[in-house]
Amino acid sequence: MPLLPFSNPETGTANQAKLAVLIDADNTQAAIIEGLLNEVTKYGIASVKRIYGDWTSTHLRSWKDKLLEHAIQPIQQFSYTSGKNATDSAMIIDAMDLLYTEKLDGFCIVSSDSDFTRLAARIRESGLTVYGFGEQKTPKPFVTVCDKFTYTEILRDLPEENEEDESKPAARKAVNIKNDKALTKLLRDVVDDLADESGWAYLGSVGQKINIRSAEFDPRNYGFKKLGDLFRALPQFETEERPQETGGGRLVYIRWKKKGWRI
Repeated sequence: MPLLPFSNPETGTANQAKLAVLIDADNTQAAIIEGLLNEVTKYGIASVKRIYGDWTSTHLRSWKDKLLEHAIQPIQQFSYTSGKNATDSAMIIDAMDLLYTEKLDGFCIVSSDSDFTRLAARIRESGLTVYGFGEQKTPKPFVTVCDKFTYTEILRDLPEENEEDESKPAARKAVNIKNDKALTKLLRDVVDDLADESGWAYLGSVGQKINIRSAEFDPRNYGFKKLGDLFRALPQFETEERPQETGGGRLVYIRWKKKGWRI
């Protein structure tokens, strides 16, 4: 399933995937909304934007100013019984209605609740792409059932930093990740799978395959904006830039340093 806007092979023009963005307000903080919608634009157009919750409750007050600003349709769902989440049921019913009545390419399910695991699986069974968004506490079954899962901690608004300061968090992260065996194994396995006879693998292909293997992988989870920056911070790998055959751009290749490094 495509994780990015796709192209029409007959016309050569780009077609934006039509997505439904469904937000569980009870399990999502309003502070992430700008980052969330910007992230969604990487995958397509948010044709449907709905948010579910009991809007008579004061605990959703922080959301109310955001709804008009971002043209998100609030769906009212009263809490009929204490301890039962009626919001989840309303969101699931709406998702199934949209699945059968609208021509969509995918769904963005925004929640940290495992109750949406079966919904995500059902949507994928229908051939649509599922993008999940939730906090680090999101149960693993919901994370892995999505085609792509983004932790919302990396979407929050952060104070602006100058260029000098920007290098400092990355440097601190590099010290931590170089001994992360699970991360190193994932990256090495993918590079080895795609490597040519000399051990080099094209970074673009590596990134695509990592997303297939690990729905929640994102270099921003480790403090890096781009995958290439993450590889450069790991001493177990070496990188090489090569000029494109056509155009003035350069392609990045990755290779495992075979001597002296073990997982």
